[in-house]
Amino acid sequence: MLEARGLAKSYGAIRAVDGVSFAVEPGRILGLLGPNGAGKTTTVSMISGLLKPDSGEVLVAGRPLRGDTDPAKGKLGLVPQELALYDELSAAENLRFFGSLQGLGARTMARAMDEALAISGLADRRHDRVKTYSGGMKRRLNLAAGLLHDPQVLLLDEPTVGVDPQSRNAIFDALEALRDKGKAILYTTHYMEEAERLCDRLIIVDRGKVIADGTLADLQRLLPAGNRLVVELTSPPDPKWLMALRALPGVASVEESDHRLTLVLDDLAGGSAAVLSCLKAHGATVASVTSERAGLEHIFLSLTGRTLRDS
Repeated sequence: MLEARGLAKSYGAIRAVDGVSFAVEPGRILGLLGPNGAGKTTTVSMISGLLKPDSGEVLVAGRPLRGDTDPAKGKLGLVPQELALYDELSAAENLRFFGSLQGLGARTMARAMDEALAISGLADRRHDRVKTYSGGMKRRLNLAAGLLHDPQVLLLDEPTVGVDPQSRNAIFDALEALRDKGKAILYTTHYMEEAERLCDRLIIVDRGKVIADGTLADLQRLLPAGNRLVVELTSPPDPKWLMALRALPGVASVEESDHRLTLVLDDLAGGSAAVLSCLKAHGATVASVTSERAGLEHIFLSLTGRTLRDS
């Protein structure tokens, strides 16, 4: 439904976006991840037509977008990072204004407003002025404005910045419902937990370049050893235990702190059994065991040497 091919944009000597390519299918959420300044907003701006790329092209439903008046742009819905609302107007008045810009007729407008307010959870506040809304409610109304014309492709640029947990969950629920309806969604964020919950596929960008592309499982496989096993002991570990653990096949590293061991394993299932057998053989008493796959923060740190929230 949406395809970006080799998008590039420079500001003087700064290469903000450098050959970014990806595709978003109907009924899928693609996460575009990266720290502040990685080129996410510039990429979204080029896709939506707010910026002209230096090179590359954007295709919607297999056809390249051509200029500001291309009718295919009507298939796109943009929810910008900055709030695009009028505080002195009510939610309904804001939506009626934006709907008129989309050319919606009166009957279509009324139905679209009802649906947008329902999916954003604001139907009961439709007549209240936006200046009385919380920050999270404004974000949800911002989303509603982008849905009025029933776009096939939804572009969301950091839609939960500064949002309270209740509004964040409401936005997540709305996006999952839209995905189930077959919408193609591009979601930019630097919040790991959001991407891990929402996105079917992930693209990590850093300094304008795509450095990783795939499902979470695909990205986890990029790490030589991305599985972590945490073992709590009833007493501090003996140095001999640590030596024996580090000598086990498939154990990439062992860190100890007080009564706690953190091990990175090549294979979580097979390696865990070997670790516990080794500890038992050396007389260690295990209080608890937890395991986890590498998260996106760990993946990004491994690929770039810095955290995702670094600017």
